[in-house]
Amino acid sequence: MPSQRRDSRPDEPDLPDDVEASELDPTIRRDLLSLDKSNANTVARHLVMAGKLIDDEPRLALAHARAARQRAGRIAVVREAAGITAYHAGEWAEALSELRAARRMSGGPGLLAVMADCERGLGRPERAIELGRSEEARALTGDEASELRIVVAGARMDLGQFDQAVVTLQTPDLDESRTGTAAARLFYAYADALVAAGRTKDGVKWFLNAAAADLDGDTDAEERVAELTGEDL
Repeated sequence: MPSQRRDSRPDEPDLPDDVEASELDPTIRRDLLSLDKSNANTVARHLVMAGKLIDDEPRLALAHARAARQRAGRIAVVREAAGITAYHAGEWAEALSELRAARRMSGGPGLLAVMADCERGLGRPERAIELGRSEEARALTGDEASELRIVVAGARMDLGQFDQAVVTLQTPDLDESRTGTAAARLFYAYADALVAAGRTKDGVKWFLNAAAADLDGDTDAEERVAELTGEDL
């Protein structure tokens, strides 16, 4: 595929000709209006490429996110995008730095679950737990709060605190009638903690609940049930 180098810099990855700034979410594009038009266009295209590549080629996605950050480092949404991309690429320290910067610029609780998981990645589960106890964490609701609890429970398990991990996840959101990715992830994490705590029978039940809730096949809950019971679903 041909690549466009107009207005590019030597250390930036190529931008394919067919990648348009208009593909970027309009709310994010509005945040780029403080840049000159040419630079805003290039930043937007790098962010589009980062989004396209993040799942399958996270290292290349990160190169695009870094290019956007170099051009627009004073814009919170760009720093946040760089942080999320670095997280997917396993660059925990870089991700944490970028997400902290984004929070300072924009205020609010930010992506606390991602930040806490970065702390785990850096071998600092205690800091992940501290984030889960923070005032900002208490302000979270819904799926954001659930994701943070999942990460904190994982940090407890990193420390061998399996019973505490189970308790961390015991909230009204553990409703067997729920379906979807968020519910499946929570049920899966709860099942994993139960098994780690020696409660295998209960763990199998919640892996089954996770499998039932997982409409998009995002978890390996069915495989975990087979491993634990010796039976295929």
